[in-house]
Amino acid sequence: GLTEAEFGTWVDVLMDGRKVDEFRPEGKRQLDLVLKGPQERSATPEALLNTAVVNPFGTPIRIGDVADLVYTRGMTQVNHLERKRHVRLQVTPPESLPLQAAMEKIENQVVRPMQEAGRLPGVAITMGGNADKLTQTREALQWNFLLAVVITYLLMSALFENFFYPFIIMFTVPLAGAGGFIGLRLVDAYVAPQGFDVVTMLGFIILVGTVVNNAILIVHQSLNNVRYGGYTGTAAIMESVRTRIRPIFMSAATSVFGMLPLAISTGAGSELYRGLGSVLLGGLALSTMFTLFVVPSLLAFFIGFEKKREKHPNGTPVMD
Repeated sequence: GLTEAEFGTWVDVLMDGRKVDEFRPEGKRQLDLVLKGPQERSATPEALLNTAVVNPFGTPIRIGDVADLVYTRGMTQVNHLERKRHVRLQVTPPESLPLQAAMEKIENQVVRPMQEAGRLPGVAITMGGNADKLTQTREALQWNFLLAVVITYLLMSALFENFFYPFIIMFTVPLAGAGGFIGLRLVDAYVAPQGFDVVTMLGFIILVGTVVNNAILIVHQSLNNVRYGGYTGTAAIMESVRTRIRPIFMSAATSVFGMLPLAISTGAGSELYRGLGSVLLGGLALSTMFTLFVVPSLLAFFIGFEKKREKHPNGTPVMD
């Protein structure tokens, strides 16, 4: 004569107590009226089975006669996130394993095989905490990288008063990016394990405004040779490379050797900026070498459209 709801209410009264009403004395805070059975009757689950309850007809019923006691495992708390049941697994990777590598291992070796095996039907898996912050930061830095490229291009376009020559100069950015990845790989293989962290990503943004300097020297000097120096075509480019190769190598060498300790240091705390140093070191070294070949080769196709000018824009004659 007991329904499941009525039986659950009796068990709730015997174990934790059940709120049945409220009492608010005048001038005092509200009190909850809780109906609770004797403590000795629910001291153990086995003792609860011997407790009697009454059905709606007034007949005593022993709990053990209508229910069984089974020991099992279950969650002590059910969490919800956005009105959906939520289970959180906290993973702390070892210090030797970068966070990005840990995220890739969980995704590729744990989550994906279970999804392919059909063991996660109707389950959505997301990463939170530091992993989620890393993902958000990486996405923000990707847009910042594109923004840095656009700003650099527009700034050079304003300085050159031309939209095409800055485009040639921007060819050094992919070369620097390739050099950055090579430098990061070499440091990871021969110096110390180095992941692709946020500070390392910042190095590629710094490279955008750094590696274009050498190409600017070559392009600007070549245009001056044609406009004011009496040179034509390839001769203007060759003279520009001949006169600018020394300052290019001097500035690149000082930068490379200055950042070398940052990339190869293995002392305490060096892992924080080792990735940044390896990206800048590799990007500057590779872009410097290839800039002397790529930029003059591209410039040779279009410098013939330039015409000779009599004076500098400021009105002073050209001095050789």
